[in-house]
Amino acid sequence: MTRLERGLLAAVVVITVAAGLTRYLPGVSDTAAFVVAALALAGLAWLVAFSTEQVGARFGAPVTGVLQATVGNLPEFFVVLFALRAGELVVAQTAIVGSILVNALLVLGLVIVAGAARAPSGLMRFNPRLPNDTTTLMLSSTLIIVVIALTHVSHDAASRHAKAISIVGAAVLLALYSAWLFRYLRSDEAGQQLAEPPRLPTGLGVVLLVAGGAASAFVSDWFIHALEPTVRSLHISRAFAGLVIVAIAGNAVEHASGVVLAGKGQYELAIAVVKSSVSQLSAFLFPLMVLVSLTTATTLTFSLAPVYAGALFGAAVLVWQVSGDGEAPVWEGLALISAYIVLAVVAGFEG
Repeated sequence: MTRLERGLLAAVVVITVAAGLTRYLPGVSDTAAFVVAALALAGLAWLVAFSTEQVGARFGAPVTGVLQATVGNLPEFFVVLFALRAGELVVAQTAIVGSILVNALLVLGLVIVAGAARAPSGLMRFNPRLPNDTTTLMLSSTLIIVVIALTHVSHDAASRHAKAISIVGAAVLLALYSAWLFRYLRSDEAGQQLAEPPRLPTGLGVVLLVAGGAASAFVSDWFIHALEPTVRSLHISRAFAGLVIVAIAGNAVEHASGVVLAGKGQYELAIAVVKSSVSQLSAFLFPLMVLVSLTTATTLTFSLAPVYAGALFGAAVLVWQVSGDGEAPVWEGLALISAYIVLAVVAGFEG
């Protein structure tokens, strides 16, 4: 590990312990507990992503990207799970939607800006296959969401069966994602090797990964516990808490490595990390949570407010337009970032 990574690891341990203390010590305000828990979530997201990258670094860039996206979504998984158990449906929905939008717009935009600014030609170039596959998976998920949103707006007969439609849609999306993943990992791209060798022994990487995942479960519970009083005291919307605070804490920090890799010229790995996460969230985590929610107090469906259905569809189209040709200049990265900022402002005014 580098000196910076050791320092970050120590900081994650300290902030996680602090989150536990602010949760259980008497006299600590709920707002302080909420802020510290959010910082701890961000730190643990980095730890999970870093340890997964080190464990998967022996398998090549695409496999590492998929593995990092899969395990790296543990903080989001636990936040959504505890939100559903607490009856916080809006937070659960916007946490997933926000995670998709943060990765597809904010993080990808930052990656493109960093990569294109470094490229001599001013264009960040990469293999368009993964971006196009990601867009297909994202649009497949968005189609279900948009259709259900339209049935609710029109109040037709199907609108009364959103739960059943969501269950079928979740099963179909999981099957589709599995088929794509099997094909992708068997492709020629799976043989691409990382530019840098792993910096941790496999055993230590696994230990850090397990510790980070376990700590994410506890911190997510503390975060949701402090959410309700914090929303009241700070006068922020639940939509903003999920779409912005949870999404950025669990994703932007997690994939800061993608921005660093793009700045170093490792464009394929940077794109693989971010795009694999978008695929995972859209076609794996969201449908998985729909099925998992059947065991919780609150049922999650693909029935979202029209504004979020429109945001997901617009984001999918924008991502396809920007990255589908395998090259992107700085201004296209800025376009993605600008779109996320507007959506964050909208979330701030939602209930």
